[in-house]
Amino acid sequence: MNSAEKKSVFSIAGIYGLRMLGLFLILPVFALYADNLEGVTPTLIGLALGIYGFTMAMLQIPFGWLSDRIGRKPVIAAGLLLFAIGSVVAAMSDSIWGVILGRALQGSGAIAAAMMALLADLTREEVRTRAMATVGVTIGMSFTVALIAGPLLSSWVGVKGIFWLIAVLALLSITVLFKLVPDPVQLSTHRDVEAVPGEFGRILRNGQLLRLDIGIFLLHGIIMSLFVALPFVLRDQLKIAPHDHPWIYLPVLLVAVLFMVPLIIVAEKKGKMKQVFLFCIGLIAVACAMLALWHGSLVSVVSALVLFFVAYNVLEATLPSLISRMAPIDAKGTAMGVYSTSQFFGAFVGGAAGGWCYGQFGVQGIFLTTASFALLWLFVAAGMKMPVMRSSIMAHVESDVDAAVLEREILALAGVFEAKVVAEENTVFLRVDKQIYDADALNALLKPQLQTAEG
Repeated sequence: MNSAEKKSVFSIAGIYGLRMLGLFLILPVFALYADNLEGVTPTLIGLALGIYGFTMAMLQIPFGWLSDRIGRKPVIAAGLLLFAIGSVVAAMSDSIWGVILGRALQGSGAIAAAMMALLADLTREEVRTRAMATVGVTIGMSFTVALIAGPLLSSWVGVKGIFWLIAVLALLSITVLFKLVPDPVQLSTHRDVEAVPGEFGRILRNGQLLRLDIGIFLLHGIIMSLFVALPFVLRDQLKIAPHDHPWIYLPVLLVAVLFMVPLIIVAEKKGKMKQVFLFCIGLIAVACAMLALWHGSLVSVVSALVLFFVAYNVLEATLPSLISRMAPIDAKGTAMGVYSTSQFFGAFVGGAAGGWCYGQFGVQGIFLTTASFALLWLFVAAGMKMPVMRSSIMAHVESDVDAAVLEREILALAGVFEAKVVAEENTVFLRVDKQIYDADALNALLKPQLQTAEG
C-alpha cells in the first residue's frame, strides 16, 4: 500500500475497531448490571444484550446502498451519531426497556457496508485484500480487548460510565472520519465488497453459501447466549468477584491463540480445511456440554473456555475466507452482505434465546441449548464441499467489449477456471490457479485495458 492508502486503511480500521469495541465492552459485564435494572426479567436481559444485532442486520445493507447515492462520509457520520445517541440513552436509563432502546439505537448506526465501500473507494484492487484483512484483525483485537477491559472499566466507572465512554469514542470517530480519512475521488460500485440488489437470488439459492450463513448465525447466537450465563457462573458459582473476571479471560484467550495458529496452518497449508472446520464445531459442542455439566468447577470452566475460544477463533477466521472462495466471482460483496446479516441476526436471536433459557432453566439450560446449536451446525456443515484453493483476480476492460466472446477467450487461457465479464462496470472477474496462470497472456488479451489486480 502507498502512503495515502495506509493512512486511509488505518484510519478506517481505527473507526471500525472503536465502534466494535463499544459494542463488545459491555458483553462480559452487562448481564450482572442489567440484573438490577427496573422491570428486568431474564428474557429482557438477553434481549438487551442482543437487540443491536437486529437493527444492524436490518440496516447495514440499505445504509451501504444509501452511501452510493449521497456519499460514504455522510452515511458513516450519521451512523456514528446514532451509535453515540444510543449509548447516551443506555447510560441515562434506569430501566431495562431504556437500555433496550439504547442498544437498538446503537445497532441502527449500521455503518459496516458503507465503511467497506469507502475502503474500496480509497484502495486499489491489488491491495484491497490486505486492507480488508487489516480491518478484520482490528475487529478481532476489539473483541479480545473488550473481554479484558470491560470488567475493569465496570469496576472503575460502572456500566453507565462505559456507555458514556462509548458515546465519546463515537464522537471522536466522527472527527477522525473527516480529519484523517481522505475523500474518495469518485464513488464506485465494488462487487467484491458491496451488495448488488440483483444478485441476492443467486446467493440465496447457493446451498454451500447457505451452510456458511447458517454457521455464522449459530456461532454468534452461541457466543451471545454464553455471555448471558458466564458472568453469573463466575460470580455466583465460582465466587469470583466481577473485577477479577479479566484474570479468567486473559489466560484463556492467550492459550486459545497459541492453539489456534497450528490448526489454521493445518487447514490452509495441509489441505485439511473441512476436517479442521468440523473438528472446531465439535469442540464448541464439547465446551458447551462441559459448561452444562461442570460449571461449578473452576478447572472445568477454564478448560471449557479454552476449547471454546480455540474453536471460535479458528471459525471466525475461516468462515469469511470460505465465503469469499465459494461466492460467485462477480458477487462476493453480495455474499458477504448476506453473511454479515446472518451474523447480526444470530447475535440477536442468541441473546434473546439465552435470556429466555436462563429464566426457564438457569445457566445449565443455556449451556445445553448452545451445545444443541453446535450439534445442529455440525450436521449442517457435514455435507459442505470445500472450495479449491484459487486466487481471485480483477481486470479492467472497455465497456464496448463483447462479454460472451471475451469470457470464452479468457477461459481458454492456462490456469483460468472461472471468468465473468461485467462490461457495464468495465471489469472482468477471474479465479485462477497461480501455479500455472500466466498474467502476461491475460494482459496480452486485454492489452487495450488498464491493469489486473489480485485478491
